[in-house]
Amino acid sequence: MGAWWRNRNFLMLVSIVLGLGVGQLAPWLEFLVLPALGLVMTVALLGVSGEVFRAPRQMAAPVLLGLLLNFGVHGGLILLLSHLMAADEAFYTGFVLVAVVPPAVAVVPFSAVLGGDRAFALLATIGCYLAALAITPLAAVALLGAAFVHPWKIANILILLIFIPLAASRLLLWSGAAVRLEPLKGPLTNWSFALITYVIVGLNRPLILAEPRALLVPVGIAVASTFVLGGLIEAICRLLRLRRDLMISLVILGTLKNAALAGGLALTLFGDRTAMPATVCAIFLILYFVWLSWWLEGMPRLRGEKIQG
Repeated sequence: MGAWWRNRNFLMLVSIVLGLGVGQLAPWLEFLVLPALGLVMTVALLGVSGEVFRAPRQMAAPVLLGLLLNFGVHGGLILLLSHLMAADEAFYTGFVLVAVVPPAVAVVPFSAVLGGDRAFALLATIGCYLAALAITPLAAVALLGAAFVHPWKIANILILLIFIPLAASRLLLWSGAAVRLEPLKGPLTNWSFALITYVIVGLNRPLILAEPRALLVPVGIAVASTFVLGGLIEAICRLLRLRRDLMISLVILGTLKNAALAGGLALTLFGDRTAMPATVCAIFLILYFVWLSWWLEGMPRLRGEKIQG
């Protein structure tokens, strides 16, 4: 397993346990989540060459695939399952918000950590967030029939967690500081994810422990839209004989939503119960990442094959 203090999966599982057991410190540490996300994003973008922005025609495919997978396939599946399974109106509303928000900001760092195509993931994520400035409020109004215009929240995330880290990564590369940071990239990423995980779980600990049976439907939808959908996307990628790194990024793009944004919108517009689906999705995002990490590390040995890049 390597040194426990730098093992990604161990740290994240411990963070989940600590968040459920002693999550009282989470409110005090919440202010660190945004800087931690920015740090993880900056580290991930150090591996993205500036060449990807110099070929506009090559940017079209990642953006279109990102929109199709995250809004069309993933969002569509969440809407369908919530319509069929979520009898609780608050839960249904919460899942609508999850379905219409853009992908998780963690798509890029997750792609970097798991060996995916980080340039593809970055372009797809930027495209999805720009499109979400229109898609998210319009889709929510159409589905919920309520006054729902908060594009500034999406624009804020776009600036703070994509554009600023992108600029910071270019500065580190141009100055040569990125070379000195190389040995620290792994620990910085793993401990940042551990902190974010603890805070997410700790903040939602009272809600989770208070109504465990009420979580059955949200958990079912979360499992179907991550583990099951991810397996289906992976199978299609194999049939199409896509590169392994591209397959990883497509699986991540097609299974991760910005649950934090959905939860914030739910709390602002509706209330605690409406935020439950986003809370469950945020926790399953962490569990799914841990599982993906183990699965990908053992994939060539267990399956006797390796997709050629």
